[in-house]
Amino acid sequence: MPREKKREPLAYRMMPRTLEEFVGQEHIVGKGKLLYRMIQADQISSIILFGPPGTGKTSLARVIANSTKSVFRQLNAVTAGVKDIKDIIEETSNEFLNPSGRCVLFIDEIHRFNKAQQDALLPYVENGLIVLIGATTENPFFEVNKALISRSTVFMLKPLTEQNIITILKRAISDPERGYGNLKIDISDDALRLLAALSDGDARIALNALELAVLTSEPDSRGVYVIDTSVVEDCVQKKAVRFDKSSEAHYDNISAFIKSMRGSDPDAALFYLGRALYAGETPEYLIRRIIICAAEDVGMANPNALTVAVAAAQAIERIGMPEARIILAQAAVMVATSPKSNSCYKGIEKVLSDVSSKYTGEVPMHLRNAPVQGMADLGYGKGYLYAHDFPGNIVDQEYLPEEVRGTVYYEPTKNGYEAKIHDWLLFRRENRKKPGTLPKEKDEVNNP
Repeated sequence: MPREKKREPLAYRMMPRTLEEFVGQEHIVGKGKLLYRMIQADQISSIILFGPPGTGKTSLARVIANSTKSVFRQLNAVTAGVKDIKDIIEETSNEFLNPSGRCVLFIDEIHRFNKAQQDALLPYVENGLIVLIGATTENPFFEVNKALISRSTVFMLKPLTEQNIITILKRAISDPERGYGNLKIDISDDALRLLAALSDGDARIALNALELAVLTSEPDSRGVYVIDTSVVEDCVQKKAVRFDKSSEAHYDNISAFIKSMRGSDPDAALFYLGRALYAGETPEYLIRRIIICAAEDVGMANPNALTVAVAAAQAIERIGMPEARIILAQAAVMVATSPKSNSCYKGIEKVLSDVSSKYTGEVPMHLRNAPVQGMADLGYGKGYLYAHDFPGNIVDQEYLPEEVRGTVYYEPTKNGYEAKIHDWLLFRRENRKKPGTLPKEKDEVNNP
């Protein structure tokens, strides 16, 4: 049977028309859930649909369009402007053209509307003339007018599961009206699972790949289109990633990478590192995050972690990709598996807080330098005790200004190497009046 040529792409043709056809997002459109009830009752209020591409935002809008008794209009923020909004308002306000006096307006990629365009919607959303359905791949709390957000319910859509994708693919293969139900298609379970895996939760990518596989294949002697894993790999080429370097998902992945290193999970750290590299993130950006984590989260619990991270940065500069991935992996694992301490980070933050919020005094006179003749006569450097002139290289001497005297800024943990520092400082602070005595592990502390 020859393939029927259809103008619309398969992904468009297979968009669900009813809630029953909609696959996935059970947390918002499962039976009894809020959005499900709103659609069923045709009581849609302004909503923002937020989620990655191919998760069903436009499909939900289509379901609403098919179920509502109100006038339904659709705009794409890429091509539409304020005039288009005004035209819809004028039409909606015309009792002859729209007896209901109400319009459900779907705006795809609403984050691409500028402030003036979003402001133009506000009065009509507020008075109920327009029920807004906005769809965006970007976080609406950053990209959409706060006034619009406050008058809307935000629904977050999640990437579809592999089983969701397989369900959608099987429906497309079996549907004789919109899909390939009129063709003999033999697709293996392995090929279906591979298609689902490579789509990374994006139904559009999966359907586009299926369409390409069918259109570029020839039937065998039985008239069957055989689609196996090799055909799928050829059609997809490269696994989809749900983020690019400018999207919120990029920052989510980097956040997870940092928190995995901080949380001492080397497997998760490598996973998010690999995802970032696969998506095209630069090694220079990634090593900067590792260096920061080595200083902020590892700190003195393993001072060598910062050394390794900085050395990795130098190596990456000289080596480049693809081998730089190995260096990044080593540095990330070093940080992830190191004992943790943020004592230095907390210490400097406490200092900056004090300096910015109160008078912290002047440098004590005995600590000041006297490079010019006559300054010593004014008291500069007078009474300074050189630590190396005393037994154990310790001398009882005040170093902080009087106004903050006694303040502890560095409070070492008992993690890793910092445990030795903890014990040494404890001894130091308890024996300030007893110069010349050091703990047994003094040499280990001063010479790591």
